[in-house]
Amino acid sequence: MEHGRATGGKRLVVLDPDGCGADRGWMFVVVAAPTGVVYRNQSGGYSCAQYEQEGYLIPLLGEGLDEELREIFVGELHGWGTRGLTWPVELLDRLRTAVASFAVYAGDHHDDLYPTPLVLDESRLDEVAEAWLPVVTPDGPGVLVWENSD
Repeated sequence: MEHGRATGGKRLVVLDPDGCGADRGWMFVVVAAPTGVVYRNQSGGYSCAQYEQEGYLIPLLGEGLDEELREIFVGELHGWGTRGLTWPVELLDRLRTAVASFAVYAGDHHDDLYPTPLVLDESRLDEVAEAWLPVVTPDGPGVLVWENSD
């Protein structure tokens, strides 16, 4: 897949293409999987980068879900891209805690669902950007996405 477009017969879905999610708020987890569907999200604060992940989408519901993440990326980091940032220990701890506050329901059977907190994928810290956080889900790697601040 080339950056910026899906190739090889894959379907491209752009999350919040017109920026109208601001009034409603939204967050998703894109779990990496060979689904043929590639999700793109504008990320990285003012850098307005377009990042993509093939997989399946899990919506996270609730008001103000991204408040702590916005405080970190917009408040502390002033809305600039963070790829390659050497994270100060206290800020990284806040990021871990913020990510762990989100849970997805997973189980082997419909009657066995249980909430499992997301975990910041620290092996992929160089990929972290506003509105794009690598995470570990019960089904493997993925990304936590929300509306970019610009």
